[in-house]
Amino acid sequence: MLTVSGLHAHYGHIHALRNVSLEVAEGEIVTLIGANGAGKSTLLMTICGDPRASQGTIVFAGQDISRLPTHEIARLGIAHAPEGRRIFPRMTVLENLLLGATANEAVDVDSQLDRVFGLFPRLNERVAQRGGTLSGGEQQMLAIARALMSQPRLLLLDEPSLGLAPIIVREIFQAIGNLNRKDGMTVFLVEQNAHHALRLAHRGYVMVTGEIALSGTGTELMNNADVKAAYLEGGHGRTAKDAPS
Repeated sequence: MLTVSGLHAHYGHIHALRNVSLEVAEGEIVTLIGANGAGKSTLLMTICGDPRASQGTIVFAGQDISRLPTHEIARLGIAHAPEGRRIFPRMTVLENLLLGATANEAVDVDSQLDRVFGLFPRLNERVAQRGGTLSGGEQQMLAIARALMSQPRLLLLDEPSLGLAPIIVREIFQAIGNLNRKDGMTVFLVEQNAHHALRLAHRGYVMVTGEIALSGTGTELMNNADVKAAYLEGGHGRTAKDAPS
């Protein structure tokens, strides 16, 4: 479904992504792990068109989207729940969700609302509440639900566990797993919590300073000595230079 080939991206003079190549097949959960600042979020944003790829290609469902504007990429069926949630705090839960549906004019809004409320019942209880008054976990649920409202073919999730209590993290990851198992949702997950991410994912990649350093199944990466040392055995906070190369 998604093929990234030889991708480079820059922020001004900063070379943020270097020759990145990876694939996400339809129906898979694929995770990208790496230290803070490794370029993981930049890759998701580049897939969505901002920043623009400076070299290489991004192909989604057989179409090269490397030069398309972000709104056209969204209409093709890619939805992004960004790092930091970025909900609209003064809008209600319902207003945030309805805004998410605007990327797909053909979506059945009522059925999508039923779907996301089934996935996150707490949002249904707070449907008239302003987003900014929700807890951190509820805001993350809202960010994911808003992305799902457009009925995407590919869901990009950026650090969904960031800053959340362990019980809420388990709830979020359970919901992602249910989306994949029950609905066949294809998910590309960027996550620093390597333990949860690799247990959930079919396959994974490790990014170090803007490059893909390792790849394999979730189980293979969990059992890799370098990955264990850098991300699974107290190495979560290591810098990119300490990660496997």
